[in-house]
Amino acid sequence: MMPLVAAAIAPHGFPIIPVLSDDAEGALETRKQMERLGLVFKDAAVEAVVIAGPHGIRVDGSFAVVDAARVAGTLRWNGNVAEMNAPCDRPLLESLTKAAGESGLPVSRVSYAGNRADQAVAPLDWGAMTPMWFLGHDQNKEGSGDVLAPAPDPNSSPGVVLVTPSRSLPLNMMVEFGRAIGLALEEDSRNVGFVASCDWAHTHREDGPYGFHESAARVDRAVVDALRRNVPESLLELDRHDIETAAIDGLWQTLMLAGVQEVVPLTIDVLSYEAPAYYGMIVAMAMPDGR
Repeated sequence: MMPLVAAAIAPHGFPIIPVLSDDAEGALETRKQMERLGLVFKDAAVEAVVIAGPHGIRVDGSFAVVDAARVAGTLRWNGNVAEMNAPCDRPLLESLTKAAGESGLPVSRVSYAGNRADQAVAPLDWGAMTPMWFLGHDQNKEGSGDVLAPAPDPNSSPGVVLVTPSRSLPLNMMVEFGRAIGLALEEDSRNVGFVASCDWAHTHREDGPYGFHESAARVDRAVVDALRRNVPESLLELDRHDIETAAIDGLWQTLMLAGVQEVVPLTIDVLSYEAPAYYGMIVAMAMPDGR
């Protein structure tokens, strides 16, 4: 068996996508490190990747897993457009839902459009599209970013499995689901990867949509520190009031990474942290020990 070969924490502030903004709205270091991350996944020849993010289809009280043949979406920023159409990796989808079900975790397979699995197409959100862009899906073909667009090359790589957690579930269940992800990845015969799609505090600036709160900088510092110490599970101890007032959206997915880390020992390397707008962004690699 070929186990997990690469994992990461990646932001989804989509102006970092080059075709959307020349200056990444001030996050050029984030863009640079995402390009570096993409090279790591390319060098590891990742064929399929599980991406856990906060902005996909949600099912209350359950982990939603996209059950489709492919995904398609479009992002717009200041008159610029990014389009994407990518295959889902159905074997890894089956392995993940099986592992989670056997662990007694609530899993919902969510679909869209066609009722047959080989015809279903799910819409992409920015939480998935942004990391996917840097992992090889940057063709930006005009007219492709729609669920009714023609299917992409089924061999385009990496295929994806998209997961969205419910925040009504207890935080420790995120770690448990991460273990199930780790088991599914370890049982795959190919080079596979995992990405926790995360932005952090959204209350860094008064002119942002959530206003300013002094907890934003404190929470982001705590997260960066936990990752540098290679103990993402310690984020279970974050103050609940701070979680709310800082308006973070990366905690749940990072706790999944902590669960993956229990199955596959990983060393986390924080490549960058920036908050040029109202939200914080971290780029971090999490590479298997000794591989």
